[in-house]
Amino acid sequence: MRNSALLDFCAYLENTPLALAIQGSFWMVPLMQTLHILAISALLIAALMINFRVLNVGNKSDTASVVISQYVNIIWLALPILFISGSILIVGEPARSLANPAFQMKIIMLLMVIAITLSIQKIRAPNGTPLRSDRKVKLLAVLSLMLWFGIVACGRWIAYT
Repeated sequence: MRNSALLDFCAYLENTPLALAIQGSFWMVPLMQTLHILAISALLIAALMINFRVLNVGNKSDTASVVISQYVNIIWLALPILFISGSILIVGEPARSLANPAFQMKIIMLLMVIAITLSIQKIRAPNGTPLRSDRKVKLLAVLSLMLWFGIVACGRWIAYT
């Protein structure tokens, strides 16, 4: 979606003092990119652990509820880090992101996978008892995995479109 209002906003944002400071800084963009990559790595590992356990893949010594409680906090910690680092990168080059269809797809998928993650977190049974392993929960886990990988793909695609 590249409309004139969005492009005007990008032009405005690109010339704000904060954007100019980010653009003029030698270390800010590489630091934020590194932080962003580390946070997405931690988040993806946590999402893989949760979703694979829901799908009964791998070590079955822990119940899905235990695995969710161990790893879901990593997701909720990584998301604000990703939001902050991503926002700084966007302010530095707003048109590269905001007007990019890959970025827009990434945000839509992110909102969807956050809702799915909340659903999976709430479905877990209290006190470590096994999670219901019905098809609905497994479908949510598969969708979550697909969306996380789509988000990563779109993130890389932003650099090339």
